[in-house]
Amino acid sequence: MNVRALEAELRRRLDEQGLADVNPRVVVVTRLIPEACGTTCNERVERIHSTEGAYILRIPFRDPNTGQVLRKWVSRFDLWPYVERFALDCERELRAELGGKPDLIIGNYSDGNLVASLLAHRMFVTQCNIAHALEKTKYQDADIKWADLDPTYHFSCQFLADLVAMNHADFIITSTYQEIAGNETLVGQYESMKAFTMPKLFRVVEGIDIYDTKFNIVSPGADPDIYFPFSEAERRLTSLHGDMRELLFGSGEAPTAVSTLDDPSKPLLFSMARLDRVKNLTGLVEWYAHSERLRNVCNLVIVGGVIDACHTGDREEAAECEKMHRLIKEHNLRGSLRWVVAQKNRVRNGELYRFIADTRGAFVQPALYEAFGLTVVEAMTCGLPTFATAHGGPSEIIRHGRSGFHIDPYHGEQAANLMADFFERCAADPSAWDRVSQEGLARIRAHYTWEIYANRLLTLSSVYR
Repeated sequence: MNVRALEAELRRRLDEQGLADVNPRVVVVTRLIPEACGTTCNERVERIHSTEGAYILRIPFRDPNTGQVLRKWVSRFDLWPYVERFALDCERELRAELGGKPDLIIGNYSDGNLVASLLAHRMFVTQCNIAHALEKTKYQDADIKWADLDPTYHFSCQFLADLVAMNHADFIITSTYQEIAGNETLVGQYESMKAFTMPKLFRVVEGIDIYDTKFNIVSPGADPDIYFPFSEAERRLTSLHGDMRELLFGSGEAPTAVSTLDDPSKPLLFSMARLDRVKNLTGLVEWYAHSERLRNVCNLVIVGGVIDACHTGDREEAAECEKMHRLIKEHNLRGSLRWVVAQKNRVRNGELYRFIADTRGAFVQPALYEAFGLTVVEAMTCGLPTFATAHGGPSEIIRHGRSGFHIDPYHGEQAANLMADFFERCAADPSAWDRVSQEGLARIRAHYTWEIYANRLLTLSSVYR
């Protein structure tokens, strides 16, 4: 969520009501991590850049038995023992910060929504639920096979937390229709919670009513100060271009990159995501490795995760990291692929999209399932032609063949051929690249901005109060 857009919309509405002297307060509550590894996650309060009064309030996890503060990061799959104590600490801290209780609580993701439910129940406050991504549809047969998956993912806790939060919420916001009810071939995220069985644990016969009027579709956008078209030359961060060139085409490798590109003149096929199984970056590398056509017409650049499995505490990321190294070696991808560690500076990433657009490249989002697809919106906002999974939200963002292309992550050869077709067509007719770029920009401007999002969210908060 874009806090700046939300604060600006609050101020606009107050001004319309003659209350311009009233200062709205937006507080983002998250976890404080004492051993923050060079980040600001150990700071209790942090102002949010480019806002007038919004800030982050961080509260630590505590051991539920001893009360001792957890000093290190904990995976989202392993945090359930600490959530209820965290919610109680949040209530105390928020009442002290605000001198009372908030008017609206917005939860995000499974753990955040459970905390929001507990807070809303205790403080009698309107609650908005934003799932972001329900894990149940990401992992095949996650309910039936829960006992096998539970030691790693703790779905027995997460699915129950999801049910509690979505039923307690006053209203629910989804990014796309598919999140609610799916399509002809795929079950929706919320639809999957309607009825299911976790053998020897419990059976859900009426988990959620997907026709409930609490469901609303409000699609997010990309920050316009960071993500803007590559053609807006006067706004470009040209001072970063030397670093970008080195990042993508340089000869340096470890500890920041693996492999180099032998032919920098080729356009770049680019992907940026977390390095986990669902985001399917290793799947993309396999498609590329097996497609001689695609390897002939473009270089592949992957930005995501760590390049040394020892540098992560996330089990799934470590496994995908090892798989990536294995694929690069088995398919002799050095020279045509470059893998760069995760880039966490959003301002630099915005210019990275545009820099790749300068090469007449394309962005690909190959996830097995994607609830919405914010990176798809970011890439399209920067004018970069985009290929994205047909499983989930991107299928609604993109109009296939016009503003981008849908790919099926379970049919890699077909996806690789579609991308090769595009690059071959653009080589023969450069205007083909321009048409897709412009159609993508038009699609984003009409439907996916944070200003639209903030307006609809606050309207809904008034409706459901």
